[in-house]
Amino acid sequence: MTKLSMHAISAPVFVRMLKNLSAILAKAEQQAKAKSYDPAVLLTARLAPDMFCLTKQVQIATDQAKGCIARLAGHTPEAIEDTETTFAQLQARIAKVIGIVESYKPEQLDGSETREITIKIPNDQFKFTGLDYVNQWAMPNFYFHVTTAYDILRANGIELGKRDFLIS
Repeated sequence: MTKLSMHAISAPVFVRMLKNLSAILAKAEQQAKAKSYDPAVLLTARLAPDMFCLTKQVQIATDQAKGCIARLAGHTPEAIEDTETTFAQLQARIAKVIGIVESYKPEQLDGSETREITIKIPNDQFKFTGLDYVNQWAMPNFYFHVTTAYDILRANGIELGKRDFLIS
């Protein structure tokens, strides 16, 4: 029986989906320009008034990816300011986070399945083992924000399909 490593169940998944997110954003920008409207309109679009806009969805997705890998390695996640206001800046952020995730070697995550990881949010905190953190917090949050970014673009007329989400 093959044992999956913590690196194998996290880093390649984040990298692949971040590349897909990058490709989706590129398509959105191209289609907006082809339809003669300012692509920047999409950056502030949201699905509902009480939800975050596209830009924030990308920021949170990238934060989940870099944060997960760093925490599994026992490191403090690198802080990235949330200052992006253009597609180019979001693309640069995604590329930076892919670089961060890819910089971690599998052996840096060895044994992290039992490492205690604490996540603090306003007025609460959650404690997980590394494996539960990946499966019950990091991946669900990551996919939620990538999916919501996709959905914002679809709701605003960007022609994307399931293939765009799954295959970069």
